[in-house]
Amino acid sequence: MLERLHIKNAALIASCEMEFSRGLHILTGETGAGKSMLIDSLNFVLGGRTGKEFIRRGEKMVSVEAVFSYKSAALSSLLAEDGIEEEEDGTLLLSRTLNDAGKSVSRVNGSVVTISMLREIGSFLVDIHGQHEHQSLLHPAKHIQLLDRFCGEALENTLVQYQENFRQFRRCEKELSELLAHADSAEQRLDYLRFQEKEIAEADLKNGEEEELLAKKKILANAERLIRLSEKATAVLYDGVQEVPSAYDQLGAGMNVLEEIAQIDETAASFAQKAGEAYELLDDCIRAFRHYADNLEADEEGLEMVEERLQLIYRLKKKYGGSVENVLSHLQEVQDEIAHLSDSTSYAAKLEKEKAAYFKQIEAYGNQLTKIRQEKARWIEGEIEKHLRDMEMKNARFAVSILSDQPWTSSGRDKVEFLISANAGEDLKPLAKIASGGEMSRVMLALKTVLSDADEIDTFIFDEIDTGVSGKTARKVAEKMALISQKKQILCITHLPQIAAMADHPFFIEKETEDGKTTTHVTALSKDAAIGEVARLMGGSQVTELTMAAAAELVDSSEKFKETLE
Repeated sequence: MLERLHIKNAALIASCEMEFSRGLHILTGETGAGKSMLIDSLNFVLGGRTGKEFIRRGEKMVSVEAVFSYKSAALSSLLAEDGIEEEEDGTLLLSRTLNDAGKSVSRVNGSVVTISMLREIGSFLVDIHGQHEHQSLLHPAKHIQLLDRFCGEALENTLVQYQENFRQFRRCEKELSELLAHADSAEQRLDYLRFQEKEIAEADLKNGEEEELLAKKKILANAERLIRLSEKATAVLYDGVQEVPSAYDQLGAGMNVLEEIAQIDETAASFAQKAGEAYELLDDCIRAFRHYADNLEADEEGLEMVEERLQLIYRLKKKYGGSVENVLSHLQEVQDEIAHLSDSTSYAAKLEKEKAAYFKQIEAYGNQLTKIRQEKARWIEGEIEKHLRDMEMKNARFAVSILSDQPWTSSGRDKVEFLISANAGEDLKPLAKIASGGEMSRVMLALKTVLSDADEIDTFIFDEIDTGVSGKTARKVAEKMALISQKKQILCITHLPQIAAMADHPFFIEKETEDGKTTTHVTALSKDAAIGEVARLMGGSQVTELTMAAAAELVDSSEKFKETLE
């Protein structure tokens, strides 16, 4: 429900703050006073298209804010998907600005959103109908959507199952089509993939192999130097150099001296022990090193083999992914695709089988959709005709045509169209054949009255949809709006006193010109002022005691009618 609307610098509106509640809000005023600008402003903050001409002359920016309360689980889910935090009090703040450079910024609860996101969120909050919006009723493509909203949860659950099977059916169709379309190129692709598989598989790459080869290459490339260094190390550690005792001999001699000291001074025993351990450790080291040195030899052939192996790895890395891991991963992808293409015949047969199974489910769920729609359509026809009779279309007949022989789509195979006969003796015809705007308005209002229980949207806006009705019919239209307003919040722009008299919350819109600038003002009317406005609508510029009395009587009778609805 719309709680508050704030407008700044929108065309004729310099600044406007309006508060709303439940019930029927009626907006009246002279033609051109800017009544529709309020609806345009609300449409703007809900993501509607507009241009820089929407900005008040002489200003740099227009801004509109709207506060809504809501209880829709579907809307909460959408907000979560869009990353918008919900307020604890269950309100939603929508704001949008447009500057003179044409840049628009939209926010929901302070989070910046795209226009499409704003528009989608707005679709859960407000349903706007104007002199032209109800022309959507003339398009049969819209009728199945309206019927499905009437059908409610029973159809929704079946539709979810149907659409999942329909989606899978389409997937099978698409894959089969692609298989057939690429049958000729598949063999060429297989040849190419098999070449890649052979090239990589024969290389027999292993993770970590490159590092091992690089280490081996370093040793083989430095083999002669390692041999010389090994000989020198052996001499220094064990053999001795130019009459200089080796480290092994000197450590042994030092250990003997420490043992003699320990025999005299027991506190030096630990030194002798540690020297002994060092002597044994050096002995082990020399033995291991001799084994290492014995295995050293220059191997030109081995070095060449390592170089060739590394070059193979480098070439495959450059060709297939930059690392051995990526090359091996590419091999797996190639093998998977080969398996898929090689098995295309059996895969096609599998797809055909799946497709047939999904189509069987489509038919079953599709028949259920048709049955639910047909049953609900009969009820809708009776309800619409009842409400049309209430609005002085006594002989009107309304029918929902459902043809179930259409191509399968995401909503089934039903073609739905609303038909009407406005007068006795006339055949049922599509709504587009209705010549009278007043009749169209009443048909739409009847649909809204019936739909009010099934519709989650809390706010309906009617922008002069009373065009073409007057007198007794206008009173019936007003009563129908009052009936809807028991369950929904309604904002209605009207020129008819019968509708204005039914207001729970009357507003008067007027404009004034000062210093060459025209400004629209909105005033919430007291009961007496509201009666005066009804009198103005009844008598034009000449408001007399008689028109005031008639207006008071009309307002009084409207209040009594609303009491019967409570």
